[in-house]
Amino acid sequence: MAGAGEISRNEELRAASYEPRAWSRPIARSSWLTYQFPMPFTRSIEVLATAADLFHTATEEFVRAARAAIGGQGRFTVALSGGSTPKALYSLLAADYADFAWNRVFLFFGDERHVPPTEADSNYRMVHESLLTKIAIPAENVFRVPAENPDAAAAAADYEAQLRRFFELRPGELPRFDLILLGLGPDGHTASLFPDSPALDEQSRLVVANWVAKLNAHRITFTFPVLNRAAEVMFMASGADKADMLHQVLESKSIPLLPSQRVQPSDGKLLWMLDEAAAAKLTR
Repeated sequence: MAGAGEISRNEELRAASYEPRAWSRPIARSSWLTYQFPMPFTRSIEVLATAADLFHTATEEFVRAARAAIGGQGRFTVALSGGSTPKALYSLLAADYADFAWNRVFLFFGDERHVPPTEADSNYRMVHESLLTKIAIPAENVFRVPAENPDAAAAAADYEAQLRRFFELRPGELPRFDLILLGLGPDGHTASLFPDSPALDEQSRLVVANWVAKLNAHRITFTFPVLNRAAEVMFMASGADKADMLHQVLESKSIPLLPSQRVQPSDGKLLWMLDEAAAAKLTR
């Protein structure tokens, strides 16, 4: 998916021609948990010249995925993320696609801070202000985390129940989102799956209240089984402050794997969208 401002660095790795890196294979005789990701998968890395190019291209990809899903199944399910980069995407969606078929779009949240929706730190509040107030989307199409509940575990269980009802899941089944948006934290976390946090080992629940010791707070987050069942996962990263971590995530052999390295859709597409500043330390 080439666009204006894109430089010539586009990587596609497929199981048929891709030898997994050492960090994607089981680690023998280690005290750490080991992970092996199902194949095949496709990973694409697209580098855009500027942050503005990144925002526009990510918006085009969002709309492309939405149109494909609506054309194929009549609806588009997407899990949103917080942060300044996706906020720019939401603003562009509101400005350029206000007349989109939003009645066919169903919005969820991949993670949320344990705060009421009116708080400045709320991911829902950011999405509400940058997107929801500017488009004609039915209220029942927006599924927010009930993070105002003082009991974070109860809020997570409530949100998981919402997912199970919407996707009509039977026991043991996982939801399949058409698109999940993710960001990259300075410590390699994604969603609210932080290094050394309890949620990293969760294999059965869809949503958990993850205690993050360094923040002294709970975060409510999708688990890896949900992320890795998506039809498409799109990471977005912008700015020079992301360069070192992107090099580590995309080109190093972290043991144990960083949370963002563990996002490997079992039957879907993994897309990294970066601007040139963020990608500066990747191998050319």
